[in-house]
Amino acid sequence: MKKIALVTGAGSGIGAAASTALSKAGYVVVLAGRTRDRLESVSEQCSGETLAVAADVSDADQVTSLFDTVRDTYGRLDVLFNNAGTGAPPRPLEELDPADWNRVIGVNLSGAFYCTRMAFQLMKSQDPRGGRIINNGSISAHAPRPWSAPYTASKHGMTGLTRSTSLDGRPYDIVCSQIDIGNALTDLTGRMEQGVPQADGSLKPEPTMDVRHVADAIVRIAELPLEANVQFMTIMASKMPYIGRG
Repeated sequence: MKKIALVTGAGSGIGAAASTALSKAGYVVVLAGRTRDRLESVSEQCSGETLAVAADVSDADQVTSLFDTVRDTYGRLDVLFNNAGTGAPPRPLEELDPADWNRVIGVNLSGAFYCTRMAFQLMKSQDPRGGRIINNGSISAHAPRPWSAPYTASKHGMTGLTRSTSLDGRPYDIVCSQIDIGNALTDLTGRMEQGVPQADGSLKPEPTMDVRHVADAIVRIAELPLEANVQFMTIMASKMPYIGRG
């Protein structure tokens, strides 16, 4: 039986790396994201069957349509990686634009909820029943960077969603993990080599790690039997200033 995985934010960065790794591991991968051209580019890097679906996870109707497509095409879903995320411009909290706050919460937290809601409906009804949801959290929820209130708040919310999903999924063999990632090298984090704000107000470069290590960790979580779970995992560049930050 085919194993079906859905990755949101699959067009770049961690989502792209996870998609190619899951494909290599034998999954049929549904690539979801806002830009079809990027999804199709990632699809070309995958080694197995893929399906690219353009969808904005912050729009509940588009998420419903995405999951309808998964149900109609494959009839089931084994793994959901809630990866789609964004940030706001780094500004003092009192200068933040409410529109930026709402956009970040809409993608990072509401989007994950919309996808989890639809995944529950499918995973509860499929045969065999159940599945695995992996949420992309962040170590910023534990030790935030300066001027990151929307992103940090959204990732705190993600931890709450992860815990509730794990609890509410128990009767239906639906398990949920969270992977907190620190300084994986992608197009978005390349700036860390030039310097990023620190808690003491300074600007310093930070070490990064190859994003493939994150992708490999996601595959290992996905491959666990449903009777076992990695509830929370932190994977980070070994020398980044997280332990002792501030």
